[in-house]
Amino acid sequence: MQGRFKRDGSASAEPEPQGGTGPKAVGSTPPHAQNQGPAPSGDSSARPGAGASPTAPHPGGPAPAGKSAKSPRSAKNDKSAKTPAPVGPGSRVALRNWRISTRLVSLLALPVIAATTLGALRIDQNLDDIQQLDNMKLLTDMTKQATELAAALQEERDQSAGPLSHPSSASAITVKGFRDKTDRATEVFLAASEEIDSASKGGNLQGVRETLVGLASELNHLGSIRKTAYAHDRNSTQTVEAYHRLITELLSLSQDMAEATSNPEMIQRTRALSAFSSAKEYASVQRAVIAAALPANNTSAGNLAENDRLYAQSALDSQTSEINSFRNIYGDGAEELIKPMEEGNPTIQSADTYAKRALDSSTGLAQQSKRSYRDWVDDSSTKIEQMKKIEHTLLEEMEQKARSLRSATERDAIISGALILLVLGVSLVGAFVVARSMIRSLRRLQETATKVAQDRLPELVKQLSESDPQDVDTSVESVGVHSRDEIGQVAAAFDEVHREAVRLAAEQALLRGNVNAMFTNLSRRSQGLIQRQLSLISELESREADPDQLSSLFKLDHLATRMRRNGENLLVLAGEEPGRRWTRPVPLVDVLRAAASEVEQYERIELASVPTTEVAGRVVNDLVHLLAELLENATSFSSPQTKVKVTGHALPDGRV
Repeated sequence: MQGRFKRDGSASAEPEPQGGTGPKAVGSTPPHAQNQGPAPSGDSSARPGAGASPTAPHPGGPAPAGKSAKSPRSAKNDKSAKTPAPVGPGSRVALRNWRISTRLVSLLALPVIAATTLGALRIDQNLDDIQQLDNMKLLTDMTKQATELAAALQEERDQSAGPLSHPSSASAITVKGFRDKTDRATEVFLAASEEIDSASKGGNLQGVRETLVGLASELNHLGSIRKTAYAHDRNSTQTVEAYHRLITELLSLSQDMAEATSNPEMIQRTRALSAFSSAKEYASVQRAVIAAALPANNTSAGNLAENDRLYAQSALDSQTSEINSFRNIYGDGAEELIKPMEEGNPTIQSADTYAKRALDSSTGLAQQSKRSYRDWVDDSSTKIEQMKKIEHTLLEEMEQKARSLRSATERDAIISGALILLVLGVSLVGAFVVARSMIRSLRRLQETATKVAQDRLPELVKQLSESDPQDVDTSVESVGVHSRDEIGQVAAAFDEVHREAVRLAAEQALLRGNVNAMFTNLSRRSQGLIQRQLSLISELESREADPDQLSSLFKLDHLATRMRRNGENLLVLAGEEPGRRWTRPVPLVDVLRAAASEVEQYERIELASVPTTEVAGRVVNDLVHLLAELLENATSFSSPQTKVKVTGHALPDGRV
């Protein structure tokens, strides 16, 4: 324990004759008088004296005392000291610092600016929507051409799979016919992309233009794909995958359509088209792989490489996944749309069954009935053609929806412009009328609220704290705004808050006074009785010669001393000062002995190596309270068979 004490060994530790009591020295039994001073003694084995100053409350006592107990006013000051400083008003140009008249003028201008801005944004949004829908029309046309080109590439890949895997002069003519058809579709697609190039110069469709540039570059490599098409025996996957990448790039234009519009329904339709086109492509992949594995006649079985089978099996699984995605995206009507593809057509069902069985295992194709690639292509093409019709239907629905959305957007733009002009005029007139009716009530409310906050309420609280609350006039003057609108309601609410604040302040002041008076009265009465009890015990001790009886009297004396400590705690809680004070310095050893005498298990406390430092008289009482609490904790939370040793040493700077 460290604290700053006077280290003057020559200072007197005796109090003035009637100035108060000090810590009672261990080893003596003087009378218990309130003005009993310290009586130093070297006998540390005798009982603690009864004249010790009041200590901090026992852990099980009624309330903390000493430095931990504060009067209501000191507690209020401590709370104010811990409260962070309020934020300043800020700059004069800040909105919250504007005058009421300035805000109301701004209120008149706000509807005009807001309506004009919103109107311009609304019209601009409509124009953007019209532009997006125009772009959607271009993209729909572009997607049509891309879909036609993708279909031509699928036909070329699938129809040439068998002939190129089993080359002949007749097959070369067949392959050339499909390639010529693909070249014509390519020319049409590239010509249509010129319109997109023109539209992208204004900053629109830039991403679509970049996609088309990449597609044109990929189409230039079509010749190299044709040169090596199905040239590797039992490895049709290489050729099919090369065509598949090119077709996938073409089908991705539908995704660009979704990015070019913000209309949820158009986005849904483009996503549905993309999913269905992907399913159609995966069906075409299966047609090509199986066609390449089948012979040119019906006399021998097909030979499907394991790598090709796994590739086609993956395509079959992807086809099923894309169809399910199409159902989820398209929503109601999807089943009716794809019903002709899945039900009621035995050719389609037979082809699907054949493909599934052929791809289920490595020997699946060999176990099927012998058939030529021509028969397989004819049967599987029935499903592909049906999927083309559904794809065409989806494109037509998108075109029709885009046209209807454009018409509706133009109509909304006209209506929005007319409504904005009408609302603007009504807003200006209404804002002007309302502003005039508000300014007077707001000014009065603001002035009254400021006066109450700055003058009336602080003055009333001050009067309540300095005098008897019953003698203070707690009536509240009304703001004076009695209208039925929101401003009048705010004024009435402010009056209620004002009255409630005054009432609570009066009640709290009265309650504090009553509680303090109660604590003070109880403590004073207890202190008088305890003091008389201590005097009587001291008298009995001086007359008693029996050691056993004298020991019992010492214990009773100690209990009475602890009772006096609790009584002084009540005085501290009531904001009063204990009656016992010292005017002269007291040796530190006497302070420690007085603290030990306040502890229940004082016999376990030993003092050793205590410096000769003296403690200023004004802090003796508080220090005894603090030390007694620490010693009480030490004896309570340690083994009963152990001793509690108190030691100390002086530091060079005067601290202990």
